[in-house]
Amino acid sequence: MLIVTSNEIPGHRIDAVFGEVMGLTVRSRDIGSQMLAGFRSLGGGELPEMTKALYESRQEVMARMVNEAQQRGANAIVAMRFDTSEMGTNWTEVCAYGTAVYVLPLGEGEPGATGQSIYLTKTAAQQTSQPTPPAPSAPPTQF
Repeated sequence: MLIVTSNEIPGHRIDAVFGEVMGLTVRSRDIGSQMLAGFRSLGGGELPEMTKALYESRQEVMARMVNEAQQRGANAIVAMRFDTSEMGTNWTEVCAYGTAVYVLPLGEGEPGATGQSIYLTKTAAQQTSQPTPPAPSAPPTQF
């Protein structure tokens, strides 16, 4: 799944739009990591416990968003964004959202084609031109 924060993908044509997709999670901070982070914040610097929690939350919401897009038939997401907010004193909401689309790479000679899109169209053409070997037949059943 190709995911971009831009509204278009260079070298690709958006062929279908399936609408907004999102992934969402609400996490509570456990008391241990919250206390440890509180002590660390006195000295300044990164809070690794909170960084890890936010990283895991973002990975989770991305996976949920991609799953929703795939269920709709999309092969890309454009205009992807993250949103986070505090809910109460211990809860954090993390949301990933974007527009699910079906894109086609532009081939050589097409206006807007890029090196990557030309490579993708050539690779796809080579894969479809190669004959697939016949499926092996089942051995005869002996009684």
